[in-house]
Amino acid sequence: MTKESVLNFSQAKAEPLWLQERRLAAFDHIDKLPLPEVNRVKFHRWNLGDGSISEDVALANIPDFTALGDNTKLVQVGTQTVLEQLPVDLMSKGVIFTDFYSALEEIPEVIEKYFGKARGDLEDKLAAYHTAYFNSAAVLYVPDNIDIEEPIEGLFFQDKASDVPFNKHVLIIIGKNSHISYLERFETIGEGDAKATANISVEVIALDGSQVKFSAIDRLGNNVTTYISRRARHGKDAVVDWAIGIMNEGNVIADFDSDLYGDGSQANLKVVAASSGRQVQGVDTRVTNYGCHTVGHILQHGVILERGTLTFNGVGHIVKGAKGADAQQESRVLMLSDKARSDANPILLIDENDVTAGHAASIGQVDPEDMYYLMSRGIDKETAERLVIRGFLGTVITEIPVKEVRDEMIAVLDSKLEQR
Repeated sequence: MTKESVLNFSQAKAEPLWLQERRLAAFDHIDKLPLPEVNRVKFHRWNLGDGSISEDVALANIPDFTALGDNTKLVQVGTQTVLEQLPVDLMSKGVIFTDFYSALEEIPEVIEKYFGKARGDLEDKLAAYHTAYFNSAAVLYVPDNIDIEEPIEGLFFQDKASDVPFNKHVLIIIGKNSHISYLERFETIGEGDAKATANISVEVIALDGSQVKFSAIDRLGNNVTTYISRRARHGKDAVVDWAIGIMNEGNVIADFDSDLYGDGSQANLKVVAASSGRQVQGVDTRVTNYGCHTVGHILQHGVILERGTLTFNGVGHIVKGAKGADAQQESRVLMLSDKARSDANPILLIDENDVTAGHAASIGQVDPEDMYYLMSRGIDKETAERLVIRGFLGTVITEIPVKEVRDEMIAVLDSKLEQR
């Protein structure tokens, strides 16, 4: 890692001085900061970045656009944008969904104001590494008082044929009293066995009165070791409903946070995860109640097959002064192998008296009574097991607004079960 490589990349992209300075400051702190804390997950020896910064020159694999539909979307492969699709009526209202550098030309003051607002540059070693070394990004900007009914899609593909690091930043800014539904997908495409790393940061800025339905499905390949952070900063009465499916094949550390700064703001985080093979996944889901009468609910369900490892850490933190806050969480895991490993750790940090809080956690096998009931109706064991698992994970899957993606998530689960 060299400071000169970061500076050269920034200058080559003609980045504004404020961003260049933040990159260099982050670089200076990488070796001084600790890794993020993920309870009961040993990831300190994982390769989560090789200290290089570059971009793709040519693309070996491009997805089939004819299968993507005609709704608003942005498609990037590696560091390159290959498709932008934004209706004229939304453009006329000031909506922007484009690559980071195009957005810098259109709304430079907005980008400078909100970049890093949900997740600080110097929170930990991986945050600093990301700020210094992110090599591609996307921006979704929705001005005040706009309702968008059709889902907006961001599709970000990691190409197995590329040796360029997959360090992606997504910045989503939703204006006051605006309502949107956003679907995000991270996926590996192409052929190859080369090892790769991903450092991904998604920031959601939900301004006063906004409502965001955020759905995501992650399908990065078994050659990719991933750190992904998704974080929202809520204004007054802002609501973000998260539905996230973690269906990666490689080792993953995931950090999903909502910071409820505005009074009356709400966050509902629903997460499903599936671990198989020898895969290790650690998922930290956190809601921090800063404002009064804020509501943060966490629901995490996971399935583990073979020798997979899955850890759920659910953290509800009500800070001093957050009167009337509500923090609830539930983490449940199904283990389909006696060689699987799991932890479900509910954590409540309460620094205020006038609040409501609660948690639940469980780890267990498929209920024999459920299996008996289905098999007594003539359903074979494998099909019965799939039905039980679908029902167990259905609370999140049903929240995803695009039917094709819901079907895809179910197909991924079925394929993992068939590989046992």
